[in-house]
Amino acid sequence: MVKQGYKQTEIGAIPNDWNCTRFGEKVKIYRGGSPRPIQYYLTGASYGINWIKIGDVRENDKYISSTQEKIIPEGVSKSREVHVGDFILSNSMSFGRPYILNIDGCIHDGWLTIQEYKNIFSTEYLYYLLSSNIVYQQYISMAAGSSVKNLNKDKVSALTVIYPDIAEQERIAEALSDVDSMVSSLEKLIAKKKAVKQGVMQELLTAKKRLHGFSGKWVTINLSKKSKIKARIGWQGLTTNEYLDSGYSYLVTGTDFVNGKIDWDNCHYVAKDRFDQDKNIQIQNDDILITKDGSLGKTALVKGLNKPATLNSGVFVIRPIQESYDPTFVYYILSSFVFKDFLDHLSAGSTIIHLYQKDINKFEFLIPPTIKEQRAIASILSDMDNEIEALEQKLAKTRQIKQGMMQQLLTGKIRLV
Repeated sequence: MVKQGYKQTEIGAIPNDWNCTRFGEKVKIYRGGSPRPIQYYLTGASYGINWIKIGDVRENDKYISSTQEKIIPEGVSKSREVHVGDFILSNSMSFGRPYILNIDGCIHDGWLTIQEYKNIFSTEYLYYLLSSNIVYQQYISMAAGSSVKNLNKDKVSALTVIYPDIAEQERIAEALSDVDSMVSSLEKLIAKKKAVKQGVMQELLTAKKRLHGFSGKWVTINLSKKSKIKARIGWQGLTTNEYLDSGYSYLVTGTDFVNGKIDWDNCHYVAKDRFDQDKNIQIQNDDILITKDGSLGKTALVKGLNKPATLNSGVFVIRPIQESYDPTFVYYILSSFVFKDFLDHLSAGSTIIHLYQKDINKFEFLIPPTIKEQRAIASILSDMDNEIEALEQKLAKTRQIKQGMMQQLLTGKIRLV
């Protein structure tokens, strides 16, 4: 039953005064072209024509405003000209993500362009429409059964699109743009906070800056001599069919490390006999974990553990012997440039595919002479991490709000006065 004032379309109920049509009937869609061999057409001269490539956009970009390369005018006829305000879509990379052009130029055959749309769509509304789940789900349906997700002119032309008049489009786009501004502001603030934290780590973890009330020369320790370092040994290797969705014990793997913590909600589990098999890798709160396979040297500090937990074969557990150091302080050492520089020196230009305990045995670093100073430094860094985490949670919530707004506004379920 369609509620009053709405009509049923192939992609759901929309307001009676909205339109539903095939996208290709309302706009012009063209594929780019590539003069070949391209190196014969590239130029550094000022008269060159912007040559737009996927490398000219960064993650989360909305506009394309500059290019790294240009082509000579003779290449234009063998390519596709695009202009300020045109849209371009990647055929494969980022799968249909739209970009608005702030420059004139030419596109190669890895791009599609959407032109001559302004009688029907406002630029900002069309950007949000093409970025929406309404369109993305249609792309997914078109690609069903294919292992390669490539767009072409026919698929984009076949999109079913819904839209109100231009005035309402502009109101919708303005509301979504306001939320985008909030997202952008949070992203910039988080980046700034992370940069500040890196600077503080650079000073506090190397004794370049001492906290008030502390003195005494920092001392060099060897991590392995002051720690119990263990991992699952070979004969205890787990197979994937032992990874359970629920069970007696968490099974922590390197993929469960998220921003220096364990993502308990997404951990697998193992049966009790696997947990009991080795007490050395039964982890507890304040243990330091470090990956030895895959993404080497990722670290996490165990917090919030409320049930048994053990490790898979790709992770070391590190625990201080007789409170020889504060584990949170050493976690920050292992998360910092100090340990990264050690790994870089260890590899000496080659790619390390496995981190052995004999490698960790070589790791030495400076540490404050008292546990109290170590904890004071760790507390400052923990507070900064907590602030960043709170901002990231706010960012995630704002992005969710935006997705909900897009779903409501771009289908007419909510109308803006």
